[in-house]
Amino acid sequence: MIIDLSHLKQLQPLFKLLSSGAHLNRLQETELWVELETHQDSYQTLFASLGFSLVVDGRGFAYFKTDQASSYTGKLTRRLALVLMLLFEYQADQGLHLFKFQQWPLNDNLLEKLMLHYQVILEAEEIHHQQSLKEILDSAARIGFLVCTDGVYWLLPAVHRYLDLFEELAQAERADLTQPSDLVI
Repeated sequence: MIIDLSHLKQLQPLFKLLSSGAHLNRLQETELWVELETHQDSYQTLFASLGFSLVVDGRGFAYFKTDQASSYTGKLTRRLALVLMLLFEYQADQGLHLFKFQQWPLNDNLLEKLMLHYQVILEAEEIHHQQSLKEILDSAARIGFLVCTDGVYWLLPAVHRYLDLFEELAQAERADLTQPSDLVI
């Protein structure tokens, strides 16, 4: 495939965003998203030739898939996964539909409820205060999982990556429970 770089008007900002480990979200970076959608094949081919695997999810986000993680991103990923898992569990217990997560305002009131409800679990991960929780959310916002507007956090489409993983784990657990045991009594 021959790629005409003159047609890739947003190559530099797209590469800068994605190579930093951030997610491109359709709702936040509309101009970049339209550019990526318009020339998706060219961008994927070009980035692949540079050693990057571009994933474009139809639910409205894109990222570079990588197997490498620094100790910082590993810790952030683990903590964010925990916070999101607890958030999804809490919201499900409130009767909210999980796939409507973009409509949930993560305000001080909700964060306080999470801290109180899951205090022991959060403290085990060294998240002792609501401010620690906000620092995790701020870090997640820098890489495109959330946006903060007037002190309220909103989940972005990239959170589907975590929700997909949680669903996959739940299905694996259900499958394990339905498997006949090899144990003979």
